[in-house]
Amino acid sequence: MDFKQAVITCLRDKYADFNGRASRSEFWWFFLFQLIVTMILTAIHERLGNVASLAMLLPALGAGARRLHDIGKSGWFQLLWFVPIIGWLVLLYWAVQPSGEDNAYGPTPGTAAFPAIDDKPPGAV
Repeated sequence: MDFKQAVITCLRDKYADFNGRASRSEFWWFFLFQLIVTMILTAIHERLGNVASLAMLLPALGAGARRLHDIGKSGWFQLLWFVPIIGWLVLLYWAVQPSGEDNAYGPTPGTAAFPAIDDKPPGAV
C-alpha cells in the first residue's frame, strides 16, 4: 500500500473502523501523514494543529487497533500508551512486526482474500 492509498483508507474508507487488519505500510504511511499535517498546521497556528489532531484521533485509534489485530493482538493493547516508556516501546515493537498468517481478525492484508482499494469495481464506494 502506498502513501495515498493509506491516507484514503484511514480517512475515508475506515474512519472509525476498529475491525479487521491493517498492514505495516498502511499504519506507518498514515502515521507519517498525521505527523506532517499536524506539524504544518501547528506551525501556522497552534489551534489548527490541535483541531487536526482531534479530527484524526479516531482514524489513528482505528489504524492502531487494526495494526494490532494484524499481529494477533487485541486493539485494547493501545492502552499501553498510558504506560510511559515501557508501554511505548512494547507498542513500537509490535507495530514494526510483519503481518502474520490469517487469524481471528481476518485474512492477511494484501492477499487476494483481502482486496486493495483499487480492486473495487468501477462506481463502487
